Amino acid sequence: MFKRYGARRELPLHLMLVPGLVLLLIFAYVPMTGVIIAFQQFNPVKGLFGDQRWVGLDNCRTIFAMPNIWRVIGNTVFIALMKIVLGMLVPIVFALLLNEVKRALFKRITQTIIYFPYFLSWIILSGIMIDVLSPSTGLANAALSWFGLGPVYFLGENGWFPYTMVVSDVWKNFGFNSVIYLAAITSIDLTLYEAAAVDGAGRWRQTWHVTLPGMRMIIVLLMVLSLGGIFDAGFDQIFNLYSPQVYESGDIIDTMIYRLGLLQSQYSISAGVGLLKSGVSFVLITVSYYLAYKLFKYRFF
Repeated sequence: MFKRYGARRELPLHLMLVPGLVLLLIFAYVPMTGVIIAFQQFNPVKGLFGDQRWVGLDNCRTIFAMPNIWRVIGNTVFIALMKIVLGMLVPIVFALLLNEVKRALFKRITQTIIYFPYFLSWIILSGIMIDVLSPSTGLANAALSWFGLGPVYFLGENGWFPYTMVVSDVWKNFGFNSVIYLAAITSIDLTLYEAAAVDGAGRWRQTWHVTLPGMRMIIVLLMVLSLGGIFDAGFDQIFNLYSPQVYESGDIIDTMIYRLGLLQSQYSISAGVGLLKSGVSFVLITVSYYLAYKLFKYRFF
């Protein structure tokens, strides 16, 4: 009887999930039927379910025979790993520092300022960055000239481009992530700090032995979720900021898929690249979840 009453009481909450599930089904699962073109020599004239020529894994062999495929994979992994590491480290450090600030007004103003870039799309930010990082008229190079340094082509040199992508992505997103870590800090039992202070622990020791362990579970959660995107270096950002002259260090899997599929009309090969990327990401997030459970006893459910 109690189970029946609980199910009836929770029915409105389950009904609230229906619109989201419908959208997920339409935009995430139904399009998966298009994966079949990765195993075909796809001809758009015949349609998705037309009499297409099946080629099996020939498209995969073609992908790995491309002369630049390993460079593109290396760029993707390097940029994604840098974003994951700094994207976790910077918000954690900032949240710990902001947590030590006692003036509530200053904390609210600071949070609002750093949180604002998160709401701006890369279309807007890319235009701002192109102006700011311009080697001739940009504010960044104007500031460098004050110290006698020559102009730096942040968006036009292979040596600078990937690091520019990483730093700008961290700048855009660390405000949102720091709010998550601040919320985790506020959930820590204050009596633990009092006990640590009685034992003679200063602020640094309290941070190391109380705050960080109290944040461990949310850190593990975000780490697990981020590892699944190790092949997702940020298409929106890089597509709006890169150019052919930085393909050597800035071309990633998603931009290559875009050029193969939409610009060169190699639909089957681009679908094959996307399928391989999704498969590897699925394996990585599964392994990371398994390690989180084994090492930290963390479970989603």
